[in-house]
Amino acid sequence: MIQTVEKRDGRVVGYNEEKIKAAIRKAMLQTETGEDESLLQKITDRIGMNGKKRMTVEEIQDRVEMELMKSKRKDVAKKYIAYRDQRSIARQAKTRDMFLEIIEAKNNDITRENANMNTDSPAGMMMKFASETTKPFVDDYLLSPEVKNAVKNNYLHIHDKDYYPTKSLTCVQHPLEKILRNGFVAGHGESRPAKRIETASVIACISLETAQNEMHGGQAIPAFDFYLAPFVRSSYIEEVKNLEKFVEKDLSHLYNVEIKDFLQHELTGLEGDEKYKQHAINRTVGRVHQAMEAFIHNMNTIHSRGGNQVVFSSINYGTDTSAEGRCVIRELLKSTYEGVGNGATAIFPIQIWKKKRGVSYLPEDPNYDLYRLACKVTARRFFPNFLNLDATYNQHEKWDINDPERYKYEVATMGCRTRVFENRYGEKTSIGRGNISFSTINIVRLAIECMNIQDKEERIARFFEKFNDVLDITALQLNERYEFQKTALAKQFPLVMSVLWNGASDLDKNDTIESVINQGTLGIGFIGLAECLIALTGKHHGESEEAQALGLKIIKHMRSRVNEYCEEYGHNYSVLATPAEGLSGKFTKKDRKTFGIIPGVTDKDYYTNSNHVPVYYHCSPRHKAKVEAPYHELTRGGHIFYVEIDGDATHNEESIMQIVDMMDKYNLGYGSVNHNRNHCPKCGYENAEKNVDTCPKCGTHFETIQRITGYLVGTTDRWNSGKLAELNDRVVHK
Repeated sequence: MIQTVEKRDGRVVGYNEEKIKAAIRKAMLQTETGEDESLLQKITDRIGMNGKKRMTVEEIQDRVEMELMKSKRKDVAKKYIAYRDQRSIARQAKTRDMFLEIIEAKNNDITRENANMNTDSPAGMMMKFASETTKPFVDDYLLSPEVKNAVKNNYLHIHDKDYYPTKSLTCVQHPLEKILRNGFVAGHGESRPAKRIETASVIACISLETAQNEMHGGQAIPAFDFYLAPFVRSSYIEEVKNLEKFVEKDLSHLYNVEIKDFLQHELTGLEGDEKYKQHAINRTVGRVHQAMEAFIHNMNTIHSRGGNQVVFSSINYGTDTSAEGRCVIRELLKSTYEGVGNGATAIFPIQIWKKKRGVSYLPEDPNYDLYRLACKVTARRFFPNFLNLDATYNQHEKWDINDPERYKYEVATMGCRTRVFENRYGEKTSIGRGNISFSTINIVRLAIECMNIQDKEERIARFFEKFNDVLDITALQLNERYEFQKTALAKQFPLVMSVLWNGASDLDKNDTIESVINQGTLGIGFIGLAECLIALTGKHHGESEEAQALGLKIIKHMRSRVNEYCEEYGHNYSVLATPAEGLSGKFTKKDRKTFGIIPGVTDKDYYTNSNHVPVYYHCSPRHKAKVEAPYHELTRGGHIFYVEIDGDATHNEESIMQIVDMMDKYNLGYGSVNHNRNHCPKCGYENAEKNVDTCPKCGTHFETIQRITGYLVGTTDRWNSGKLAELNDRVVHK
């Protein structure tokens, strides 16, 4: 007798004969003779009584076919077989249609989920095929029922779900000095320790590229200037040694001579050692510039993940005040300003200037001149972004201006905004750590479900009840994924789990990664605070003090619950101001389908990213800073502050400095500046005009640089519909 049935997705359910009856009855009703209740019951009884205790759906359907074929009703058997075939085709149709859209390189939200990925290329198509077929597997086999329901009902989004079965982690801040000093082995390739600046630059690229193939998120270098500085000096010494051969003199006393700054000067009027030293400096600066140029070029051309995506890379710098470190910073900025190829803006790496009083912010600071240069470069090239080390929550008690390794105690960020600093299970640092995985809550949907409650206090109280339930499920889901990830073996991540992740060097290749990954973070993100507040109060936090108070209450509550989850599960849970890209429209479409068009809530094709003031809201940069700043301290898993400025920013670097001043004044942690920049790929002409498609000099179609979340994109061809709608709604802050 049949007791249980194994469904196609692997679930086991109780046997229900009514489902067999319903299928046979549908087949009978399609014949001329019609329904035969006696035969229907006879076949159902025979199958139920003679079957095994546990059978699959396919086995039961085979039995139904056999019984119908043995009966006098061959007409019903034919209809049942046809019905069964139609059901099979229907199950496959959705996958088929999706595959056809990928094959035909159609521009839609499936193929344009990630603007940094070229899904039109063969490798990109293969990745998309794999991605879209892996997600259902995760839903059916790796998620617990309550988590699966939360995802299905649009309360929760699991980021990088297609990578879930691989057990990979999200991102890491590379301790590059380990690789530069010791080299590394990855696959069949081996990298020896670096000796000169050119080699160090290449190894930095290789480290980022190799790790990108072992992880599902971005790669970052936390102290690019400090790490590469020693190789400026070694390259200088090499130039002095070359000079020794030429002049046939011992110049070893110049190897470690004090150099106040590595700046190129004419040799005219110089004599003896001063001339030799300056010649070596000139040659060294030229080499550093070429090395930085090569680094940027490589990061925009080296592809990872099967050859369809450039490395999602970030570098942090700005606080090394040594002559060598300043040389790295200066030549990096100069090369960035010049652009790549025919003067195009480099999309990667995301460059992040670490602003610090006493180091690089005030006129009396040693790196103030480089800070001004950074602002000039940002005004033309969008990068660097600015990381405020002076924000109260970004400071470290061990940081000391006189410590040559103070970078270890400086927060660094990566990708769109990911921040890793606090640590319950090791040293407080960004280096050698990263995000393990993150998921995002649709707080807008929770608010919509409470909109019809007339009493405001009751409405808000009900929202928090729902919010608590989804927060609990999200923490559970992240813990379940962590429990799965920790079973991975170190050998599955040859570079990340041998050199990059803190403690990984102690692992044997067949050890699990359980003992080291808990130093990473599990991010609980949110999207659409503005729309959530409109649903609950009628206004968003940018236009109403009441809404702002409620917004802060919501995120403070979230932070409080996340602290509780840290204790309950024993992890570094963090609150993330989610950098939604594909998700920006995904949540909205489903909610609009369920609840219809709600003015100010579901009437656009996107929800506003995290805690941002809506992009369509006209306000000053100062007002935006004042509203968004309090959320930065609460969202220590990552955050960013944007300002849109008008006109040709290349002539107005002071405007960039004013925005950084606002970040300092309002205790903002991380920020960037958006502006319009058109570039002609043929003749190199640039301007800042809006709504202009072609170059006025040669008629070539412009490349228009835009920031999609935290990173840049040279074309909007790969943007999904939600982000395109958001882009069209952006207004200048003035």
